[in-house]
Amino acid sequence: MISIHKSAGVLAALLLAPSAWAALLTFESTGPDAAAITPTRDAFRSTVGGGSIAAANGSFGGLRREINWDGVPDGRTDPNLLPADFFNVNSPRGVVFSTPGSGFLVSTNGGAANPTLFGFPGDFQAFSAQKLFTAVNSNITDVTFFVPGTTLAATTSAFGAVFVDVESAGLSRMEFFDDSDALIYARDVLVAGNQGLSFLGAVATGGEKISRVRLTSGLNTIVANGLLGNPNDDVVVMDDFLYAEPSRAVPEPSALALAGLGLVCGLIGRRQRRPAG
Repeated sequence: MISIHKSAGVLAALLLAPSAWAALLTFESTGPDAAAITPTRDAFRSTVGGGSIAAANGSFGGLRREINWDGVPDGRTDPNLLPADFFNVNSPRGVVFSTPGSGFLVSTNGGAANPTLFGFPGDFQAFSAQKLFTAVNSNITDVTFFVPGTTLAATTSAFGAVFVDVESAGLSRMEFFDDSDALIYARDVLVAGNQGLSFLGAVATGGEKISRVRLTSGLNTIVANGLLGNPNDDVVVMDDFLYAEPSRAVPEPSALALAGLGLVCGLIGRRQRRPAG
């Protein structure tokens, strides 16, 4: 199943004048294998721009970045935790991860001593061979954007991800937040069934600036290789991340106007308080 449509944004109240976020263009599909969701992934790529040949650090023409986890060195894969800033320091792609859990895992390659796919070969498959990604002891991953290789806060205009093994509706979700941490987009991931793949992504069409993305992956958690938080709830992991090139966050026009207004008021107040000469 493939669909591309517009999803209404969340109203944002500005200090100087009310305004509504424009619609975001949603790309979503689901299916039993990589071939089923690749056309949607490619349509998302085309809309964001950047071509199909990757340069260093997952850069596509300076317009798009991608993470497929497969280049993560063995020493940073399961059972070793992936540093949260690996893709802004070791391979600078402008993202830093955070979670309420205890860290992040990237699965191992085939033939490694540790079982692949987090020890659950009957539940997961890779969209792009061979590695997958998950938070540990949590179903939440937050993705925050920076100018690649720096500590300068940045925003992006598009983000998409592949989810693996979404079996229950309403438990896996993608949310976008602006640089004021206001929610500007939210959508559930389509159900794909056991080992199935789901793609979900959205592109800002009205100048929205995405500062943080929250990914909720199922209800269960992975505690360690072959070990779940509980034996009953849906466990979901992720594969490729795709997003528009992060760029330096700048204040909204309303914020600039408010700052200017404050400066003017301050100057007037100082003049009024000046003693008579």
